[in-house]
Amino acid sequence: MADEPVQELGGRTPLAAAETPHMDRLSKYSRIGMVQTIPEGMKPGSDTANLSVLGYDPVKYYSGRSPLEALSIGVPMRDTDIAIRCNIVTLSEEEDAFEEKVILDHSASEISTEDCEVLLAEVARQLEDEIYQFYVGTSYRHCLIWNGGRVVGLTAPHDVLGQTIGQYLPEDESLREMMRRSYDILAGHPMNRERKRQGLNPANCCWFWGAGTRPALDSFQGKTGKKGIMVSAVDLLKGIAVGAGMAVARVEGATGGLHTNYLGKAKAAVRALTEEGYDFAYIHVEAPDEMGHQGSVAKKVEAIEHLDREVIGPVVEGLETAGEEFRLLVLPDHPTPVRVRTHTSDSVPFLLYDSRIKEEHTWVYNEEEGRRSRFFVDRGYELMDLFLQTQTEGCGRKREQEASVEV
Repeated sequence: MADEPVQELGGRTPLAAAETPHMDRLSKYSRIGMVQTIPEGMKPGSDTANLSVLGYDPVKYYSGRSPLEALSIGVPMRDTDIAIRCNIVTLSEEEDAFEEKVILDHSASEISTEDCEVLLAEVARQLEDEIYQFYVGTSYRHCLIWNGGRVVGLTAPHDVLGQTIGQYLPEDESLREMMRRSYDILAGHPMNRERKRQGLNPANCCWFWGAGTRPALDSFQGKTGKKGIMVSAVDLLKGIAVGAGMAVARVEGATGGLHTNYLGKAKAAVRALTEEGYDFAYIHVEAPDEMGHQGSVAKKVEAIEHLDREVIGPVVEGLETAGEEFRLLVLPDHPTPVRVRTHTSDSVPFLLYDSRIKEEHTWVYNEEEGRRSRFFVDRGYELMDLFLQTQTEGCGRKREQEASVEV
């Protein structure tokens, strides 16, 4: 959700330009500031950033992105396995040489899981063996397990959009050849011919990245004393939750795209906190990040407005109606500026609301106001400790609730 000032928005960021009445109201009674979620020297990604937001030091706990996703989809990883993210992407088709093709879309027009499952099944039929196995994830995000493999340097597709792929292909010959063969398998697939007829980008190549080993996270409840649940459409976040011993909510229609079931996520979190005995809910919304990758200012603003209207508002209303005292933390995991269409390591603004505190402020929630507050958390994983600090004075008869919204 975090971004840079955009000329077409009059020098405002998408967050500052969006109509966000619920966050504006909450900010008057909140602490706002900036937090550095990406440790120095680590690549900015949803993996390291969300570990940080959840209170896990990425320097200590991070073992690769794909292994966390593998946990989510139930891949039986052995200690000797390497998990690799397998995106189904769109490459240009005009060039004869594979290395000269250009990566056009890291999500193949946000392809559905159902369509991708058909395509990946054909790739697996022709390429799987005792060393390499493919597993279906969500939308364009899937997994390759390399039995007895090694962690190798691989490039994230969203980091090189619009560029010729040759210099970014894996150095490992087997992985590079599988990517090349996947293009030969998928480019002429009937489903891709139909997608192009419908004006959609063809899902014509597997792209490997995010290699890592089996993760080992401490229990979230053991660390914090809070029974937690994850509400997300993204396998990475579900995998972090599984690794941390948190529950995972299943929300019908949650896709990780612009038109995901925002309200369903909010209702799942409120139900978990007020009816199902959970103390902490982590709501992850992927849409602002996806619109940043697409370079769409208008759609990013739209995603933020959906977040405010269909997640923040209903969560607050649901907890207030239930008579709960609660805290709400709102923040991006990392910036995805529309200018660069990929992640950056800059600090991000946060809003921390406590329903018991009535001290009124004049600020609103955005990047500029966060910096102006001069409150800065330089180790991102410590923000969760601040959020969960127990305050007993003024507590009512019901237990205190926490809801974190990460975008």
